[in-house]
Amino acid sequence: MSSPTARELLDAAVLGRLTRLTLNARLPMAGSVSGLHRSATRGASVEFAEYRKYVQGDDIRHVDWRVFARTDRFYIKEFEADTNLRCCLILDISGSMAFAGAHGSRLDYAKRLLVTLAHLLVHQGDAAGLVCFSDGTRHDIPPRDSPSHLRAIFETVAAVQPNGTTGIVQTLHDLAEKIRQRALVIVFSDLFTPVGELMECFEHMRFRKHDLAVFHLLDRQELDFNFDRPIRFQDLEGNFQLITDPAIIKAGYQRELDRYLSTMEHGCREFSVDYHRVFTDTDYEAALATFLLQRMTKKQGPRS
Repeated sequence: MSSPTARELLDAAVLGRLTRLTLNARLPMAGSVSGLHRSATRGASVEFAEYRKYVQGDDIRHVDWRVFARTDRFYIKEFEADTNLRCCLILDISGSMAFAGAHGSRLDYAKRLLVTLAHLLVHQGDAAGLVCFSDGTRHDIPPRDSPSHLRAIFETVAAVQPNGTTGIVQTLHDLAEKIRQRALVIVFSDLFTPVGELMECFEHMRFRKHDLAVFHLLDRQELDFNFDRPIRFQDLEGNFQLITDPAIIKAGYQRELDRYLSTMEHGCREFSVDYHRVFTDTDYEAALATFLLQRMTKKQGPRS
């Protein structure tokens, strides 16, 4: 089955219903105090911060033409706190995201969640960025709030294909340091990595005062394990294969899965991660509505 196009990923009816909701930050953010989100400071700053190279989707109004005249290269002026909220949308495109049950692949489900949230963010006046990773960062689009920038996100997400191993640990550690201002970071992944290492990433995000949300994407088959005949299990991120009778391993499998999920939930609570376990047979609009409503009604205070 081919992947959905950028146009197919967005449903106008879904957007119309979800637009009535807002995506709120749980923590004070660096930005305009007149916007939707609390500021981490007592005033809003728009002071010049630094230059960076122009990338597709940037607003050309921020190009420094004097620098272009001297260097023949396009550079963008960056300012401190030039938006209400900066949101980094982090998409796992490793091989295991290709797993597809009766309701389609995990990656296609994640794509619909991500592009819908990106659309809502930009249209409520906030900035959305994108990072796609597998065994390393494959795409990195910095947060911006322009419609042209949003199109670049849509086109990139529609084009990516699952491949490679999961490098979520290094990706999140790098992002925790790279994102200079407080930001909302939303991860879409199956989290196929050792829980202890993942919790170190979450602790790092908390230390850097980022508001971290995670969509943990699972297929219902992974929980129920209702296979009724011998089957070959294939590692989607390597060459390992196992042919076995599921009835023999089911009890042990479900015991380990329960331990993994329990440890994940406990760790997320400890490090204030907004954790959402979502099965791919769940209507994605319902999953997003739950996420948005919870954020509108449950905000945390400032972290010390």
